[in-house]
Amino acid sequence: MTIENQEIKETEEEQKSGENSVFIGGKPFMNYITGVVMQFSTIGVSEVTIKSRGKFISKAVDVAEVARRKFLKEKEVYVKDVKIASEEFENKEGKAVNVSTMEIVLAKK
Repeated sequence: MTIENQEIKETEEEQKSGENSVFIGGKPFMNYITGVVMQFSTIGVSEVTIKSRGKFISKAVDVAEVARRKFLKEKEVYVKDVKIASEEFENKEGKAVNVSTMEIVLAKK
């Protein structure tokens, strides 16, 4: 299974699990900001997890900070936890490669 197929499969499984998560990828930056803000304001959850892999990790950090500082009240939403790890996948040639992952948990005070 290639990295791309594995990521799609895992994303579908995680979305079915009902987690309050935003998965960072190649979409426009503001789409992810809107997703985070909507979960806090419209749905009313107390925590949102921002998940990313590989080259999208820096985008995830930016999404968390812009959402928290510019769109949500910084005094009400804080970074509760940051988790880093790496996952092993097979690339298209069948070689095992490690991909860095990051989860940022934002929570209401």
